[in-house]
Amino acid sequence: MKTITNTSYIKNLLLLAILLLGAGIYAQEEEEESKEKKFSFSGSVDGYFRTNFNGLNKEVIDVDNLISFGPTAPGTAFANDPGFALGMVNLIASYEGEKVGFVADLVFGPRGEVAVFFSEPSTNIVNQLYVFWNVSEKVTLTFGNWNTFLGYEVISPVANFNYSTSYMFSWGPFSHAGIKADFDLGNDWSAMLAVMNPTDFTEFNPFAEYSFGAQLGYSGQFLNLIYGKQGPSEVISGGDFTDTDIKGLFQIDFTGGFDVTDSFFLGINATYQDADGLGFYGAALYPQLATSDTFTIGLRAEYFKERGDYGAIGTGLEDSSVVAITATGNIQIGDLAIKPEIRFDSASDNAFLNSDLEAQDNLASFVLAAVYAF
Repeated sequence: MKTITNTSYIKNLLLLAILLLGAGIYAQEEEEESKEKKFSFSGSVDGYFRTNFNGLNKEVIDVDNLISFGPTAPGTAFANDPGFALGMVNLIASYEGEKVGFVADLVFGPRGEVAVFFSEPSTNIVNQLYVFWNVSEKVTLTFGNWNTFLGYEVISPVANFNYSTSYMFSWGPFSHAGIKADFDLGNDWSAMLAVMNPTDFTEFNPFAEYSFGAQLGYSGQFLNLIYGKQGPSEVISGGDFTDTDIKGLFQIDFTGGFDVTDSFFLGINATYQDADGLGFYGAALYPQLATSDTFTIGLRAEYFKERGDYGAIGTGLEDSSVVAITATGNIQIGDLAIKPEIRFDSASDNAFLNSDLEAQDNLASFVLAAVYAF
């Protein structure tokens, strides 16, 4: 009887040990799996106040001639509304596994509407939506809709030092839909190749035409290229299809920057775009000086010139140009950034209205923005 009892006791101990070992292995596998798969949620909220020092700040209606004059603003994107104005709510959910993952980037508000301007604001809130596959340590494939790889600035106000945006960014591509392959070439070299819908047609392709993109990078400096037809290549005339001979959009762009010292950074952007004989070219410098852990002051000095009557500056004349100088302070309070900004735009021709509805070639304005990132 005693022997049987001891044997049963030993069996119970072995069973318990096996259960504990299995639980440990399962917990270890679960922990390793959780390390491999990461879900994150982030985003931002922003708003601003804007006023002109020497421009029209309100809407004026000429009832005799049935003409309406709106508040004067630079011909750039996003921060153009007078008084206290809204930016956007940006919500970003991402999931990163060992090999695959996704990013879902949603926008709400006026800045978001401009960012997805080729779709109805009431129905489209998607800024980015893509999946990716890390084929190897050196190659990643991305499929879906992503923000452009051209230019120094981006749609999100969190990633930009200046709150208002440049002419080059505002009139270049915003987003692309398609498939791209990123390559890590080693020794700080990288490359990217992409096949995409026409620029900013991110929900579908109505033209059966495609654009091609490429990027070559070295140690934070990038040379970017994009080429592709941006509209229908044929029209119906007299019942027959006729080739419209659209040459398409071509843009080459350099984006980079250097840490001159531990506290001084210099960003650089230069671009050239041709779209059927129209287009623009320009360059900008972005010096930024950190005076403390909580305050940085920066400048954007941009030269922008249209080719033909491109319509970006708003003079209505051919080959107009503009020099835009923007000084921005960045006061960091935890996750909140306060950005006071003074901007001066000087055009080659009359592009702005003063408070007396007189055309002038320059505009001085002030913006105070608040950007909260989480």
